[in-house]
Amino acid sequence: MKTLALVMAGGQGTRLHPLTKERAKPAVPFGGKYRIVDFVLSNLINSGIYAIYVLVQFRSQSLIEHLKDGWQFGGMLPDHFVIPVPAQMRLGESWYQGTADAIFQNLNLIDDLRPDLVAVFGADHVYRMDIQQMIEFHLERKAAVSVATLPVGLDEADQFGILSVDSGLRVVQFLEKPKNLTTSMPGAPGKCLASMGNYLFDPEILRASLIDDSTHPDSQHDFGHDLLPKLIERVPVYAYNFMTNRIRGDSEVNLSYWRDVGTLDAYYEANMDLRDARPHLNLYNPSWPLRTAYYDQPPAKFVFDEDRRRGTALHSVVSEGCIVSGGTVRNCVLGRSVFIHSYSSVEDSVIMDYAEIGRNARVRRAIIDKNVYVPDGEEIGYDLERDRRRFFVSDSGLVVIPKAPKREHRLG
Repeated sequence: MKTLALVMAGGQGTRLHPLTKERAKPAVPFGGKYRIVDFVLSNLINSGIYAIYVLVQFRSQSLIEHLKDGWQFGGMLPDHFVIPVPAQMRLGESWYQGTADAIFQNLNLIDDLRPDLVAVFGADHVYRMDIQQMIEFHLERKAAVSVATLPVGLDEADQFGILSVDSGLRVVQFLEKPKNLTTSMPGAPGKCLASMGNYLFDPEILRASLIDDSTHPDSQHDFGHDLLPKLIERVPVYAYNFMTNRIRGDSEVNLSYWRDVGTLDAYYEANMDLRDARPHLNLYNPSWPLRTAYYDQPPAKFVFDEDRRRGTALHSVVSEGCIVSGGTVRNCVLGRSVFIHSYSSVEDSVIMDYAEIGRNARVRRAIIDKNVYVPDGEEIGYDLERDRRRFFVSDSGLVVIPKAPKREHRLG
């Protein structure tokens, strides 16, 4: 069966600002050496789906460069590719007006490849999924559309599309981000069934519904708000239960891990999930590798400084090229080529590529973006009122310092 994947990577990611000030949300670094988009692309490749278009739009340069560096096939097999597709305004003078409109404006991609199945997946979640298991479910049910789902709390319902299903998992109702939902799913008090934003479509059903939607001027041209509620009335739409998905090589503690990293706090907590001895998100499973761009950098190094102070990292993820020289790192995720100087202390933080922490500096509960230089003796995360005058501080007290020009930024 020939499956074409269309990856939706055009979102602005406003709730992740300032990390998305200069890049799209899927291009935000994660876990030291990866980007958020690497998760959906790895899931597709590991599932044997090799024909992938990545639909990009806002602040896409960083994302396009990452795809060029890490996701290019050799070109010998015509149906094996990962290709970014910018908004081309082929059918008008507007950018994508919604998730459905993004596919509608690129129907030629489906028509040219003529796949048996179209997978429409989001690019801004952190999870692992064997998509072939969802395809098997789709074929067994003889579905026209399948929606990947998982249970969430009723208090989170206004952040998701919420489905009601019958005993055979056929969808009977779809509500897009309902307010004040009080009805629980059967057998799970306080829970409701949420869409993950990942869909499988019969190509002809998808094509016809997109063309029909394009003729309605009052439509928001969105899958959850417009297409799916109408399709439920016309064709068999089924809910695939992500909680049944199994990844070879993972243990029970890793099952059904999925995070929407759309807020700074959620992004921070998902990074922190990587540090444990038995992490809920296992990056070390060789049977399901998380792929990314390769950069030719040396191993991480922990050294004594001139006063024989030993560089130490405890309960942390440390990427290649890092040097910890006489400083102490605790409960952190360090990106590539981070330099931690003598007498410094970095705790409970995410430090991205090429950042540098000066001598005697102290950093706590911070997200520090690429290339930032923290001067000698600086303190971040200890006086939040002072930090708010200089940086962005989330409601929970996370200090966020945005990306700087390479090796030129100095904190005032």
